[in-house]
Amino acid sequence: VTRYGRAETGGTERDAQRLRGSPVDIELGTRRARAAALLSLALPGGSYIYQGEELGLWEVEDIPEPLLRDPGFRRSGKTRDGCRVPMPWSGERPPFGFTPPGARATPWLPQPAAWRDLTAERQSGNPRSMLELYRTALRIRRAHPALGDGTLTWDKDAHHHVLSFTRQPGFRCVVNLSKAAIPLPPHRDLLLASGRLLHGNRLPPDTAAWLSGNGPQESAAATLPSGIGVDCPNVARSSSREEVGDCCDAAFDRGFAEVAEAED
Repeated sequence: VTRYGRAETGGTERDAQRLRGSPVDIELGTRRARAAALLSLALPGGSYIYQGEELGLWEVEDIPEPLLRDPGFRRSGKTRDGCRVPMPWSGERPPFGFTPPGARATPWLPQPAAWRDLTAERQSGNPRSMLELYRTALRIRRAHPALGDGTLTWDKDAHHHVLSFTRQPGFRCVVNLSKAAIPLPPHRDLLLASGRLLHGNRLPPDTAAWLSGNGPQESAAATLPSGIGVDCPNVARSSSREEVGDCCDAAFDRGFAEVAEAED
């Protein structure tokens, strides 16, 4: 969330350290992180989720220096502790269920009070939450015959600020990295989207969608167990036309913001 919410994202750990402390748009970062989650989970092979990504936690960059525990800070003045803050499980105030009630010791790093809105307890069952987006995506990933191991085919006709690829049988992932909404391909069922679609089944900027089916005569969505990914505001069954151009298969590595800013 933190990296995607910066005006400049960077792509390496060196970049991340250089940009530490620069302004972060949490709302923008969350929207882009949701799209990145669907992109990552649609790729072939295993998937790695770092603690807190499934809750949409941001990096805590204002930990007081005396409380830092990362030994690297003593050598370099830079720390990784902001990504190691204890998880918020439940409750309205720190430690958010990380330690049992009445515990004399406090967690080794402080948690932001604002995380009360991001606890696992608060997000569980909320169809618009980051946690439920991950849960729905993982259920679809487990059930859809095209996901898991295998290969992908890049859509070379896609707009150069739109990542689009297919996996067989009958799955497409579309990620809009541009500044404008795009129409989705026709004759496909929308399994899941990282945000609400706009009028006319258009995919907003910084948003990803999972589509199922290859055309009017084929829809792999029918192979999914009933109820998976269709009963929340992020999910619908719709189709529309798509505007296309060149595909940029390196767009995700450059980051959502960098690609968007490069657009005319």
